[in-house]
Amino acid sequence: MIDTGGLRKGLTMEFDGRLVKVLEFSHNKQGRGSAQVRMTLRDLRTGSTTQHSVQAGARFQSVRLERQHVQFLYQEGEHYNFMDTESFEQIMLDEATVGDLKLYIKENDSLDLLTYNGEPIDIELPTSVNLRVDYTEPGFKGDTATGGNKPATMETGLVVNVPLFISTGDMLKIDTRTGEYIERV
Repeated sequence: MIDTGGLRKGLTMEFDGRLVKVLEFSHNKQGRGSAQVRMTLRDLRTGSTTQHSVQAGARFQSVRLERQHVQFLYQEGEHYNFMDTESFEQIMLDEATVGDLKLYIKENDSLDLLTYNGEPIDIELPTSVNLRVDYTEPGFKGDTATGGNKPATMETGLVVNVPLFISTGDMLKIDTRTGEYIERV
């Protein structure tokens, strides 16, 4: 069992009979009465995102997920094809299951597939990925690393704020948890 004190971003649990992933949560204490916990949850089967408030101290059923190491092969329409690196079995996930994580994966990337009772329900990325800058405005002479930021569109379509010295074609390390620029590689 998990209580509200054990919540963390990315946690998978059972809530109202549904398998959900915690996207965000915050504890709110107002004057009188008990504290509330506001959670943003994504249903892992339908992909829908909902917000719920519960009393602090509420308990939720934890779930056991199996982890499979897979390689992303290709996207075909709204389906994403992965291959188990041990058994070479191909697994197809729909766009609702992959969600916004599609902005961090490219062909041949290795990641973990999470399954529940043999059913693939989610993917887990490494903490950082290397992506190439597809387009960004040119920098100007005198730009420094601390002189400001500009938007850059990565090869997967992800838009990241980067320092002014970054140019089109650079490889960047991006944090998959926050979507922020880490460094140039």
